[in-house]
Amino acid sequence: MNIAIAGASGRMGRMLIEHVLATDGVTLSGALDVPGLPALGQDAGLLLGRTTGVTITADIEAGLAGADCLIDFTRPEGTLAHLAVATRLGVKMVIGTTGFDDAGRAALAEAAKQIGLVFAANMSVGVNATFKLLETAARLLSSGYDIEVIEAHHRHKVDAPSGTALAMGEVVAKALGRDLKTCGVFSREGHTGERDPNSIGFAAVRGGDIVGDHTVMFAGIGERIEITHKSSSRQSYADGAVRAARFLADKPVGLFDMQDVLGLK
Repeated sequence: MNIAIAGASGRMGRMLIEHVLATDGVTLSGALDVPGLPALGQDAGLLLGRTTGVTITADIEAGLAGADCLIDFTRPEGTLAHLAVATRLGVKMVIGTTGFDDAGRAALAEAAKQIGLVFAANMSVGVNATFKLLETAARLLSSGYDIEVIEAHHRHKVDAPSGTALAMGEVVAKALGRDLKTCGVFSREGHTGERDPNSIGFAAVRGGDIVGDHTVMFAGIGERIEITHKSSSRQSYADGAVRAARFLADKPVGLFDMQDVLGLK
């Protein structure tokens, strides 16, 4: 399977390239990044001390030439630009980008009518196992427990709450028969009044080089249950993304997530 990588000179892009190069049955066929970066024109493996024969380019069509699948962990505007070209060329996509608005999500769903697409807020196998644990916990702790989602990421992250935190909130809300759009509380300041027992609160921390920490707290009277996932490396995201790309090998069209990839549905 030929795989192209978007955001090739970034932290996640380099990790994805390294993982593709180390994985049997997949080949690095293209590397994309935004115009103006010093990495453009360089070998995609240069920052890894490798020679791949693949040059980083800002030309989306050139970067996707010969690719079966594009893995994209960039930003919504970039991902949607890549999506438009990938759809026209029939290149499948694995998308780990977060921060899409409703229109962006609708564009992904529309594109999935023409290409196979895996879209997930978090590609980590461990995080997706955590989603299943949260679903069970929410059903068991559906009454008498206040639910809060706390997440922490590095100083460079541009969206909050994280896509993973929102996905955790959505899993819990769905298990409880609630709509996160109406029960989610994303900021507290000043005189807020007593907590609504049906709300799901969010708190975001940004600092340093934190890869990604997520905790869902079920706070009752006399006890507190916390389900936590901590990432110490982006390796788990790369593992899951390549696994998702291989999952798409026999999926000509359709919108999937990591629960599909891992057989958890």
